[in-house]
Amino acid sequence: MVEMRAFRDEVNGWASGGPGGPASELAVRLGVRTAVLLEGLSDLAAVEALAARRGRDLAAEGVCVVPMGGAMNVGRYAGLLGPPGLGLRLAGLCDEGEQRFYERGLERARAQQGDIFVCASDLEDELIRALGTARVEEVVRVEGDLRAWQTFLRQPAHHGRPRQQQLRRFLGTKKGRKIRYGRLLVEALDPEQVPAPLDDLLKSL
Repeated sequence: MVEMRAFRDEVNGWASGGPGGPASELAVRLGVRTAVLLEGLSDLAAVEALAARRGRDLAAEGVCVVPMGGAMNVGRYAGLLGPPGLGLRLAGLCDEGEQRFYERGLERARAQQGDIFVCASDLEDELIRALGTARVEEVVRVEGDLRAWQTFLRQPAHHGRPRQQQLRRFLGTKKGRKIRYGRLLVEALDPEQVPAPLDDLLKSL
């Protein structure tokens, strides 16, 4: 796992304009065969949590999960990791509104698009709908965020909105909260509740 994180760090440095040699060398040494392109760290937390629940060690399987810092970076990452670069198989998870960036990026990289799974709205929305708002609020309470949630609900801007939308917005109001709840909400799911895009992604790896 530590070495796969090192590979991920080298890939991110490469995507930012650094040399690609270290990433290429690590890919060969670690036997990396697949790169999973994710928009951000909350998606990474969710994917890793579901893999752990299912007893899978993605790193040992040659799968590197890469948060790109936004969907608009997908063309760069696909070019480096896909057919024009390291030649890895590419998979991914994206928000509905960002699907076009993935499609264009993978097309430019001459990579297959069948392993890109699309969330309705975004992954947080998928998880909230899967669990139900009452269960999500219970997770919020158990995690000690009840007071912050109640304060959020008292703000006039959020009055009258559906509970699902309120919860989704709440998860994004504090730095690091989406990442933490990406893991927590996946851990709270019953096996049959896993949202289809997330479930299908793991099954495809």
